[in-house]
Amino acid sequence: MTVRTRVAPSPTGDPHVGTAYIALFNLAFARQHGGQFILRIEDTDQTRSTPESEQAILDSLRWLGLEWDEGPDVGGPHGPYRQSERKDMYKDFAMRLVEEGHAFLCFRTPEELDALRETRKASGQHTALKQSDLELPAAEVEHRMAQGMPYVVRMRVPEEGVCVIDDLLRGPIEMDWGQVDAQILLKSDGMPTYHLANVVDDHLMQITHVIRGEEWINSAPKHKLLYQYFGWQMPQLCHMPLLRNPDKSKLSKRKNPTSILYYQRMGYLPEALLNYLGRMGWSMPDEREKFTRAEMFENFDLQRVSLGGPVFDQEKLSWLNGVWIRENLDAEAFAAAYCQWALNPEYLMQILPLIQQRVEKFSDVAPLAGFFLAGMMPVQPNSFEHKTLTPEDVKRILQFASWYLDQQRDWHKDTLFAGFKQLAEGMGYKIRDFLFPLFVAIAGTAQSVSVVDAMQILGPDMSRARVRYALDQVGGASKKEAKRWEKEFQILLQGEEASEA
Repeated sequence: MTVRTRVAPSPTGDPHVGTAYIALFNLAFARQHGGQFILRIEDTDQTRSTPESEQAILDSLRWLGLEWDEGPDVGGPHGPYRQSERKDMYKDFAMRLVEEGHAFLCFRTPEELDALRETRKASGQHTALKQSDLELPAAEVEHRMAQGMPYVVRMRVPEEGVCVIDDLLRGPIEMDWGQVDAQILLKSDGMPTYHLANVVDDHLMQITHVIRGEEWINSAPKHKLLYQYFGWQMPQLCHMPLLRNPDKSKLSKRKNPTSILYYQRMGYLPEALLNYLGRMGWSMPDEREKFTRAEMFENFDLQRVSLGGPVFDQEKLSWLNGVWIRENLDAEAFAAAYCQWALNPEYLMQILPLIQQRVEKFSDVAPLAGFFLAGMMPVQPNSFEHKTLTPEDVKRILQFASWYLDQQRDWHKDTLFAGFKQLAEGMGYKIRDFLFPLFVAIAGTAQSVSVVDAMQILGPDMSRARVRYALDQVGGASKKEAKRWEKEFQILLQGEEASEA
């Protein structure tokens, strides 16, 4: 048997360090066994998936040195490797389950589903809905079908009993079928859910080992049942521990930058970041902290993975990156690496036109452009002193701007400015005053080039991180304020969407 592993990210946002972490361990396991590693793009969420996000995933994984044997850009015998290009086959598999009695058409409306859950909750039962709750009489099904009402395809699940999942790291895991709902397999728009597409694709792509995050443990019974229904052999499952913030909470962008592009823009070496990800819950036999990708693959043993939540600590990553810079780069290599990071023509040609009109001599360049080559700005509360804005105003503007930037996918200066202008008007600020805290957050001073031009060049990852950092420096919003402000923000956002429509 040829070992085949995969990573299957969704192109719905910035490429996540958690994706790289899972990809690294899948690649290491495949290489250890002389097997193959596959990259599959799971883009069934058509409203949020973008080509730009997919390309960012490919670029960032390659930057880290994670290569794949089959994928959307390199092809392979089991393609296509984008789920959106495979969507026609999923309906056939779903309807096969319906015909064989393992799934059913569900015409329940959202209101009916809410009522059913409330009924189960009131009677002290699990709120997971079963076929006994959801199925309608045949006559009602025919009536709703004739009316053209939308329906989904749901799988049948046992109403009681225990499902045992064999995990390579954790051993047997027992799970109560009572907590497993009659999962939707095919949505009303004809697109599959993750669960159906995942199982079908893993089978057709001959995946032998599924190494994924522990957040998918609760889905494992559904997947095991689907393999049984189809009569297919289930891959070996291995659920890796989740990456954690230093406070042990799940790694999230609100507490820790999570985008691979952020760490690239900050000037981390790809070898150092990959080394650090390799230390997340795993260690070399001799316990040394610095090792290459080749050394990790040569010594890799999945059983050395610790189930304790590995902490992704930026300070420790920075220390390790410094070790790599000092030990692996001589002066000439350091100069070449720095020039490639900061002074490459593509990046410089975005910056220089903005500052040239302000330059009288070349020694003016560094003060004007320095913030393009830096990490977090050294801002303090007094950095945001303003003749009309109160400290409360500054916090509110930074918080609303942070929320806006988090959900913004079109990262163009004109789009950003239009969004800020709409926010400013809705919040009751002049646009010039609204932009002042953002100038300080992004450039460290209000005396700088256009803030939206700068944000377009810096990119979403660095821009968001600087705004969040500035918000932390001025104290951030209290829980009560954040709750109230988030309601206001959602109202403003709805107004923006309505005006666009």
